[in-house]
Amino acid sequence: MKFEFHPEALAEYEDAARYYSGCQPGLEMRFIAAVEKAIAQIIESPASWRILEDDIRWHLTRVFPYAIIYSVEGDYVLIIAVMHCHQKPGYWRNRMTQ
Repeated sequence: MKFEFHPEALAEYEDAARYYSGCQPGLEMRFIAAVEKAIAQIIESPASWRILEDDIRWHLTRVFPYAIIYSVEGDYVLIIAVMHCHQKPGYWRNRMTQ
């Protein structure tokens, strides 16, 4: 199964990686590896992760306080948000109508 990012989710991912690159050498790569591992697990078994609402699911990353919010769209997974878990919940909901 393939995946694609909603444009705002990709921007969140890139912004978070940039943030971690300024915190400590190598932390950006650890963050990227954690997100990529979570995405690989989602792709491997998209129905295995927790339902957030309706057909939207989420999967937490390891070590970092981020969740991958996604839906299965036929033959691919749409990553709706790379959400920092301390942000206001549900900020990503308007992306489903875009």
